[in-house]
Amino acid sequence: MSASLVTVAYIAASALFILSLSGLSNQETARRGNLYGIIGMIVALVATAARPEVTGYAALLGALVPGALIGAALASRVAMTSMPELVAVLHSFVGAAAVFVGFGSYLGPPGQMTGIERTIHEVEVFVGVFIGAITFTGSVIAFGKLRGSISGKPLMLPARHLLNVGMVAGCVVLGTQFVGAAHGTDHAGLMPLVIMTAIASVIGVHLVVAIGGADMPVVVSMLNSYSGWAASAAGFMLSNDLLIITGALVGSSGAILSYIMCRAMNRSFVSVILGGFGTDGGVPAAGAKGPQGEVRPTSVEEVADELRDATSVVIIPGYGMAVAQAQHSLSEVVKILRSKGKDVRFAIHPVAGRLPGHMNVLLAEANVPYDIVLEMDEINADFPGTDFAWVIGANDIVNPSALDDPTSPIAGMPVLECWKASRCVVMKRSMASGYAGVDNPLFYKKNTEMLFGDAKKVIDEILAKVRG
Repeated sequence: MSASLVTVAYIAASALFILSLSGLSNQETARRGNLYGIIGMIVALVATAARPEVTGYAALLGALVPGALIGAALASRVAMTSMPELVAVLHSFVGAAAVFVGFGSYLGPPGQMTGIERTIHEVEVFVGVFIGAITFTGSVIAFGKLRGSISGKPLMLPARHLLNVGMVAGCVVLGTQFVGAAHGTDHAGLMPLVIMTAIASVIGVHLVVAIGGADMPVVVSMLNSYSGWAASAAGFMLSNDLLIITGALVGSSGAILSYIMCRAMNRSFVSVILGGFGTDGGVPAAGAKGPQGEVRPTSVEEVADELRDATSVVIIPGYGMAVAQAQHSLSEVVKILRSKGKDVRFAIHPVAGRLPGHMNVLLAEANVPYDIVLEMDEINADFPGTDFAWVIGANDIVNPSALDDPTSPIAGMPVLECWKASRCVVMKRSMASGYAGVDNPLFYKKNTEMLFGDAKKVIDEILAKVRG
């Protein structure tokens, strides 16, 4: 394929990627957005493989075909509840790829670049490896935290901020040594590059282990941004315009998403990166207030009766629903209630679950109509006129202390104000605190009742009662 055709194909792929992002911004067009992205990536792969300078097709197919088969097989087995871990793993692959591309670009045959052009390329290599190493190790730690293999409690090392600053400063010094030594043909800059990679890997680990469990949704979107910038850096190293554009799209969209998530938690992006917020799920945070009253337990029969009597119902799903995989049974309950003329809607908090949009994906999988799935800002004002608020496996996102208690660790975080409904039922396995480790005064309010048990089992029982 001629260089002109490759350029045209790259432009077409770039347009498809932009259309993909546009489509993914709305639930109704998300499938179309995914399709645009798939087509764009196919066009990009074919065009890149058809470039005049690409000749090693045997090696390319040897890597591409097994990788595609392994990826498809593993991804098809991943449950929706494990999607956050899968995303974290994919981010780590992008970071590792940027590191390998950087070393390959430096150790490969010398090109025709000289002077300032050579220096710019060396800076690209160094920065690309730096970002890639941080992305790789940070994503691996995020995977461990999301999976539960690593404690969600933040690791607070003494003088951790000074430690981070020191490591970054050391990498800057190594960068100057690398650029100064890299002009030779004996790869004299290899040692500074290797040392920097090791330090950057430690930075990635230290940044994420210091971030508590309650901030993990932001961490996922942050690592998404890092992976985009790592891909963009690899594009500069390879002189691939499409990779630069694609990486920039992913990096900027991930940064915007991180900002939106931080705003939804009333936290600054810097405070999240610095870490320290959140503890293990179920373990109260230091200084958190203890139980503030007695809970009022309820039963499946009573909840089913309340659903039958209610005119308006708002359902608030959380990670507990995802773990129990209760969305399909819940969808059936919603269909029955709506068939009886009841106004049933879902309220989605921006940080519900362990991944941005986690609850939306689960509800879409269960064929819940898009038009009844509303964001927090769209539905919060409707709770005072709601008959029945149904909280399923959510905790921190419905915690009144965020608004009422200035000393609370989550003070100022916008929450779904379900306690303003006439009646509120909270479904949980136990009285354990949420991922932020903060006790929830909602459980003790006079209009709140607690229904304990596995969400799937309990909703199946409610479904049987509602059908009857």
